[in-house]
Amino acid sequence: MYRVIVILLFTLFGPSSFALDAKDLAPIKAQSEQTALYREILDRLATRHYRGQEINDDLSKRYLAEYIEMLDPLKSYFLQSDIDNFNQWSTKLDDLARRGDVEPGFIMFNRLRDIALAQLKENIALLESDYEFDLTQDETIVIDGDERTWMVTPEERSDYWRKRLKDAMIRLLLNDKEPTKARELLIKRFNTQMTQMSQRDSQDVFQLYVNALAALYDPHTSYFSPRTTDNFQINMSLSLEGIGAELTTEDEYTKISRIIPGGPADLQGILKARDKIISVGQSANDMVDVIGWRLDDVVQLIRGDKDSTVWLEVLSGGSDSTDSSKIVTIVRDKVKLEDKSVQSKIINVQQDGVDLTLGVIEIPAFYMDFEAYRQRDPNYKSTTRDVYKLLMEMRKEKVDGIVLDLRNNGGGSLHEATMLTDLFINPGPVVQIRNAYQQVSRDQRATMPAAYNGPMVVLINRLSASASEIFAGALQDYGRAIIVGSQSFGKGTVQDVTGLTSGQLKLTISKFYRVSGDSTQHRGVLPDIELPSLFDKEEVGESEQENALPWDSIHSVPFKPSGDVKPFIPTLTARHLARTAVDPDYVHMVRQLALSESWDADKAISLNIEKRRLRSADWDNQLFLLENDRRKQKKLDAYADVKAWKSANKDSEIDTDSEVDQAIAAAEAAELKKAEDDKNIAETDPMLQETGYILADQIRLMNAAAAATSIVQRSDLQN
Repeated sequence: MYRVIVILLFTLFGPSSFALDAKDLAPIKAQSEQTALYREILDRLATRHYRGQEINDDLSKRYLAEYIEMLDPLKSYFLQSDIDNFNQWSTKLDDLARRGDVEPGFIMFNRLRDIALAQLKENIALLESDYEFDLTQDETIVIDGDERTWMVTPEERSDYWRKRLKDAMIRLLLNDKEPTKARELLIKRFNTQMTQMSQRDSQDVFQLYVNALAALYDPHTSYFSPRTTDNFQINMSLSLEGIGAELTTEDEYTKISRIIPGGPADLQGILKARDKIISVGQSANDMVDVIGWRLDDVVQLIRGDKDSTVWLEVLSGGSDSTDSSKIVTIVRDKVKLEDKSVQSKIINVQQDGVDLTLGVIEIPAFYMDFEAYRQRDPNYKSTTRDVYKLLMEMRKEKVDGIVLDLRNNGGGSLHEATMLTDLFINPGPVVQIRNAYQQVSRDQRATMPAAYNGPMVVLINRLSASASEIFAGALQDYGRAIIVGSQSFGKGTVQDVTGLTSGQLKLTISKFYRVSGDSTQHRGVLPDIELPSLFDKEEVGESEQENALPWDSIHSVPFKPSGDVKPFIPTLTARHLARTAVDPDYVHMVRQLALSESWDADKAISLNIEKRRLRSADWDNQLFLLENDRRKQKKLDAYADVKAWKSANKDSEIDTDSEVDQAIAAAEAAELKKAEDDKNIAETDPMLQETGYILADQIRLMNAAAAATSIVQRSDLQN
């Protein structure tokens, strides 16, 4: 979903990993295998990709810039003189591509490797010397490559790396590492990176170079070498099957992008999205530092047999390590289809003395067991079937309305998105699909009368993508539901994987369009009532991706609305704003988000350890003050100090001897967490609570409108 493939490729082959004795790499039989394959890929891109673009000088310039950024995204290695030298190909890569010539890609890669090798050796030499880092000096470093320019001299590069080493030392020291141990860890880290690079070959460089071209078409188009194809499922889903989490990379870190509902990590409740994994172990005594590692190597280290245990050292919430790391122990398990299935709960909402019972259906993915379906298994699993069962149960509970929670739902089966829509609207088209030849298909349709006609709200966020957007967009267009939350991801494209002479090519072949004619690509679904986003739109979403296909529109398709909730939106919005302005839990959440955004806005990192320590303390203090203010508003006892607050909110630690005991403890902790969540949704999930209030307001407005219509009708009859 994110530009994970490109990031992954950098991790696989990037500049942080180089062998001491590596020889210059060259194309594999350049005049035959890779030449022919390069031409084959170029032909597929030109003839089958949705985006038609000329292979010309303009594309050549973009190609060069993209490849350089892949090789050195932080501007850590190349000097301006290297960039000037590479510019000899700025208008030639298009012509060379037509001939199947990949030599420039290897020349640039080899240059980067030589520079990085020398720099890594210099780093190790400095760490092994008696050089003392002055941690009291008032200086800063800018890590973000977008904020930096290419360095000019080798001396400037050496000084930059001195600062990076200093920053790394501070991070480790603030995580309670002894100075000697910190040096040893960094030396080990650099040596590991060198060893890893020794495994890279010509095939790896070819894949990286070709993907710089593929990335110019859109973020979801990628070439997979034969070796990468063998691990295709991991690369595509970034799934840690052992603990139930999805990973991406950020700079040199492995970062958790999503916790899979129902998996071991989710049930334990400690790991969170944005946490960074810095070391992995099969016991507490064999932790391996994984900073700078390629993603699939980290995956292999974390995966393992069911019921075995893995130890993870993580930095919480995207931290820059100013807070202490924590060790999380997780008992591995297989994340089954059932674990990702829909879940439900009942919440009670009181509005102006009126008690309402609302059903909440959480839909983590659009899934279907196609194999069981083909075998005519009457009990095959699917999103639609599971939601239908829950609707029938809620009918017995006589719920007043339903919330469909699609937060973090990254999509899945288009068929299921269509069938699920069918449960809530009357027969009609659900989505339009336009291919690269501008042909539009409207075959995805609702065909049955709606199974549920009552009031409903759909809750989305920035990670609601693809099939989620089709479903939410259809219900919005049909006037069937109020859409609440933040702007969705904006992935409105369809990919196809095709085999090549060697490896595979995943390329975008179609775009999704709503029945209104609006694309779900890039823009996503805009909510009727907006809630704060937990994710920065500038960092997460299709619109953030380089070369993403644009939003556009086509002709609408005739359809009959299944409701008309739009007239209620102004009143619902006004009540929402008035209510959330004084709701302690909601205000607390908004303030926390604002604080986080302000801290994330810092472009430069201090290299003064006391300033870093004070910054960490200041962060804790501000969170402490926010929490006490929330408690004051709710007439709860305030925490005496930061220490008392941190102690009360410390993540549950599993401190048992056996794996069985750990599993039991994790399950008990999960059950307790769920009970607490159900008991106080306002505190644990203020967005869901507020969505419930919005639905309650909607129900009352609809009832009032129906009553008014009934009075008018009776009056007409009397007259």
